[in-house]
This record gives sequence, structure tokens and C-alpha cells, in this order.
Amino acid sequence: MLSAHGVERPEPRWPVVIGVLAAAGLHFALPDQMRVGPPWLLAGIVVALVIVAWASHRLGHHDLNAKTGYAIIAVLTIGLLYGLTMLMAGLVRHTVTAPELLRAAAVLWATNVLVFATWYWRLDAGGPNARERHEAHTRGAFLFPQMAVDSPDNDDATIAEDEGWRPGFVDYLFVAFNTSTAFSPTDVPVLSRWAKLTMMLQSVISVTAVVLLVGRAINIL
Repeated sequence: MLSAHGVERPEPRWPVVIGVLAAAGLHFALPDQMRVGPPWLLAGIVVALVIVAWASHRLGHHDLNAKTGYAIIAVLTIGLLYGLTMLMAGLVRHTVTAPELLRAAAVLWATNVLVFATWYWRLDAGGPNARERHEAHTRGAFLFPQMAVDSPDNDDATIAEDEGWRPGFVDYLFVAFNTSTAFSPTDVPVLSRWAKLTMMLQSVISVTAVVLLVGRAINIL
């Protein structure tokens, strides 16, 4: 049975909505000097864009949905990078207390995971609007195990091909979480250059927030 926009198995959008709203909510936990404008500004913009993205998706306006999706992630990325820059400046100038450093580093680390998970979800294999039009996910920037492991019920097909498997937001969240903790893709090899560069950037942010800044804050305590 086809959905309202002509897709037999539409990809659920609610997990990524929860993810971007959580990232916007984390912005409130940052010290004042590390936020972009008033605390409600970034969250308000994200909520408004989420509503537009949801409505455009329901109405089948895929181009507007994709552009709005990119705008959401861009806003969250600006907030993340601004907070990281201000955290570094506060560390150098000694204008941020040790508890604030610890809190900010933890918030930025979590935001980093959510933001880059959303980037991977939005960019991989043309994005969700393109992925959901395929019966199975067989090509993309990431080589998920389901794409490489033979199906136990069919030696001539992978698990993805045999079961019609496609990645969802949780799969990309797992990739982003591993990148921020292990600084590597672990069991999901990276195939495309854009994904490699993006994961390198995520790892740099994670190293900065966790290893350098938290370590410095602990020394101050």
C-alpha cells in the first residue's frame, strides 16, 4: 500500500525529529556566553523549520523538504561550532569556571553526536526521500553490515537485499556515536570522500570537547 506521497515503505521521520529537537534543547544547557543570541532563538528557528519540513513532506514537496532539512542541520551546526569556539576562548582567557567547562563540554559532545548523525542521515544515498524509494539499501556512503553479509536464507543475496533492509536515523546515530567515542567508524566502513571528511570533522570536535577541554577542567578543579 502506497503512502500519501507515493512510497510503499516511507522512512519514519519521528526519530530524526526527536534528535534535532534534543540538539536544540541542549543549547539551553550551555553557559550564556556560549549560546547564539537569546536561549530561545536557536530552538525557535529549529522548531519553525521542523514544522515546515513536516508539512512539506506530508504534502509531497520533496525539494522544499530537503532544503528545509538542510537548513535545520545548518542552524544546529552553527550553534555547535559557535559554542565550541566560545568554549575554547573561555579556556584560553580563563573566563569560564571549571564546572561550566565540564558542563559545556558534555553538552557540546552530545550535540556533536546528534548533529552529525542528522548530517549522515540527510546526505547518505541521496537522503531519506531517495532511500525510501528503493526496495533495499545496497549502495551509499557507508557500508552497513546488512549490505555486505550474505543472507542465511539466500546465498545469492545480502541481508539487505533479501529482507528489504534500509538504514534509519538510529543506524546513523550509532555511526555518529562511535565516531565521537572510538574516533572511528567501527563496524561501518566509510566509502565516500564526503563522509570521510565529515567524520574527520566530527572526530576533531569530539577530541577538542572531551580530551582537551574536559582534561583541562579536571586539572583546574
